[in-house]
Amino acid sequence: MAELLLFAEDDALEKFVGTLAVRIAQEHGLSVKLRVRSARGGFGKVLQELQRFAAACDQGREAVPDVIVVAVDANCHGLNDRRAEVEASAGGIVRERLVIAVADPHVERWFLLDGAAFRAVLGHGCQAPDQKCEKDRYKGLLIRAVQDAGVQPLLGGIEYAEDLANQMDLQRAGAADAGIRRFLDTLRARFNLLTG
Repeated sequence: MAELLLFAEDDALEKFVGTLAVRIAQEHGLSVKLRVRSARGGFGKVLQELQRFAAACDQGREAVPDVIVVAVDANCHGLNDRRAEVEASAGGIVRERLVIAVADPHVERWFLLDGAAFRAVLGHGCQAPDQKCEKDRYKGLLIRAVQDAGVQPLLGGIEYAEDLANQMDLQRAGAADAGIRRFLDTLRARFNLLTG
């Protein structure tokens, strides 16, 4: 069994990315034990927790998992800049096992990338959104898409994160979004190392 440790800046990223990670592991014939280290407090908190964890691993105070996933929103800082910030916080052996998921600009956009998956989960499709940097834009689009399906979103739509991640056509999503494609490609490569 492979051990996967997830650092996520919020519940939406934890649920969506964690589900995708388990799904990809299963595609590789791996069973995984998923642990969540940080899921609240935003980007800065994730970086602090990652730095502490990396230092503890380098000093032998923490066991190093097979895969370490860090899931963050770009928040209009760009995919490459966010990746660089995360990589700078992960030292030593942690960097070798690091897989970074950067939702650009926000993870709620990923929820809406596959209208067919949205229809399978909520009974009504949605339009894949464009990519603009506006605070809370994608949260609003997700809420509207859930309401258009005749459902009242109790948690802003993130209550459907796992179902959407399981139904999503990953090839279609990767073609529509560079951040999700990069995450999935890197995760698959890491799992290939474990199974090869």
